[in-house]
Amino acid sequence: MKRRVAAGLVCAISVVVVSWAQGPEQAPAAGRGGRGGAAGMGGGRRGPSFPQQTRKLAPPEVIARGKAVYGVNCTACHGADLRGGDQGGPSLLRSLAALSDQHGETIAPILHGAREDKGMPAFNFSDADGTAVAEYIHSVLAKVGSQARPPGAVDPATLNVLVGNAAEGEAYFKTKCAGCHSVAGDLKGVGARYEDARALQNTWVTGGGGGRGGRFGGGGGKPSTVTVTFADGRKLEGVLVRKDDFLVTLTLADGTRRSIPRDGGEPKIAVHDPYAAHKKLAPTLDDKDMHDVTAYLATLK
Repeated sequence: MKRRVAAGLVCAISVVVVSWAQGPEQAPAAGRGGRGGAAGMGGGRRGPSFPQQTRKLAPPEVIARGKAVYGVNCTACHGADLRGGDQGGPSLLRSLAALSDQHGETIAPILHGAREDKGMPAFNFSDADGTAVAEYIHSVLAKVGSQARPPGAVDPATLNVLVGNAAEGEAYFKTKCAGCHSVAGDLKGVGARYEDARALQNTWVTGGGGGRGGRFGGGGGKPSTVTVTFADGRKLEGVLVRKDDFLVTLTLADGTRRSIPRDGGEPKIAVHDPYAAHKKLAPTLDDKDMHDVTAYLATLK
């Protein structure tokens, strides 16, 4: 399955921003958090709690000045959406330097060369320009959505995943899934058990092993089990706790925990992962098949 991985955390600095950023006149008022405040970071229930949600924004003319300076000097490295630019600069959406800064005291020294040893060049900015760039960054961060989603980006929670062809999904299911699952057995009424189609899709793709909602087809998530076979033929079976090159730990049926040293290929270890079939399927699953199967499963009421 094609996976889209969000941009990572950074250690970086002066920021970039945005053709998509709304003008400073639309920035949220102090203590309100705007699009990325209470709703973005706390789901709308806990209220603003992070500096970018609660700090008072600079006057519009300062933010406009910072936007102009940033656009000329920073966009190429950090990108127009703060997630990194063509020249390889890091994302600033989760930068601790940007998020902890109040009014330039952290960002401005970086702009002036405090991180040259880490590849961040120094800029010959005046103190006013350095502060303005910091304030512009804050005006963007104040509108960042949940999970550092750039302002204006689509909220994944609003996406409709029921866009597939149910008939084609049924054909795929019969070919790839019916060997382990039955629409008259473990999956009977599965569409009614998941009101949220996204939860249904996430659960069937992972088999329930990596998401909420329990094991696909009902019941709680199943742990991996392990069979340990000694050189003399003796076997131990139980729930796998840990396995590495030096040790295997398992919980026996009576609740006893055993840790057994490993030396090369002895004893022999066979791990039984109940989600192995789903893990094998996921890398081969394209978007169309995924949405088709989801559409089909959603009809099983």
